[in-house]
Amino acid sequence: MRRILLGTASVLALGLVLAGCGKSSSAKTTTVKVGIVGTDDEKIWKPIAQDVKKKGINLKIVTFTDYTQPNQALNDKQIDLNAFQHYYFLDQWNKAHKADLTPVGKTAVAPLGLFSKKLKKVSEFKKGDQIVIPNDATNEGRALNLLKNAGLIKLDNAKLPTPKDVTSNPKHLKITAVAADQTPRSLDSATAAVVNNTYAVDAKLNIKHAVYAEKIDKNVKPYINIIVSRKADKNKKAIKEIVKAYQTKKIADIINKDFKGTEKPAWNLDIK
Repeated sequence: MRRILLGTASVLALGLVLAGCGKSSSAKTTTVKVGIVGTDDEKIWKPIAQDVKKKGINLKIVTFTDYTQPNQALNDKQIDLNAFQHYYFLDQWNKAHKADLTPVGKTAVAPLGLFSKKLKKVSEFKKGDQIVIPNDATNEGRALNLLKNAGLIKLDNAKLPTPKDVTSNPKHLKITAVAADQTPRSLDSATAAVVNNTYAVDAKLNIKHAVYAEKIDKNVKPYINIIVSRKADKNKKAIKEIVKAYQTKKIADIINKDFKGTEKPAWNLDIK
């Protein structure tokens, strides 16, 4: 689950790619633009770009700074794929924008973490402590479920809860929602914050040191991260080749090594 499109000049210079990766930079090369959030995933996508080059695919990585733009850019045909979100986020975005962006492949699953610079255990929370959570609908609901599972609050049976669905808050915790990319910064003032893995990695927050971390079980299936295309393009050969290049042992090894357990390859994950 980063406001301005970085490298805008270079993207505009290249021109927009037609739907379905239909434009090619030469008679033998198809250009495909993939949008990611932040720069950390470049370590995954650069090797993929090298691999698909052999298939005649010129894969361009376009970096965004937050979660608000990659889907709109994809829908507007400024890019051809994106890889930053989970199923729930995409589902909610499609509903809100009456769009039909489509998952074309699983990437990784990243447990959500409750981090703190002041506490080490859930039992150390005191009355009135502040916990910051992401404010986008899907990650807000996921964060609230994390606090519930940690035993800090109780919720009603809403599938995707909001703060209004909190039915019990024994320690009267102040739950504050902010933009997802601001959650790591809030740790300087708040008692704790629920931070998405994208921003946790950038802020050097290790899930192993979280006050509480999400378990990888059947409950995280909606939060598996995915590669997404426009519906009309999902069967394009270039897109299938890119997904195939992602879902390899080579990329699984990069994820396991470079993310140090904060992410796990999801395309072959046995979740029960």
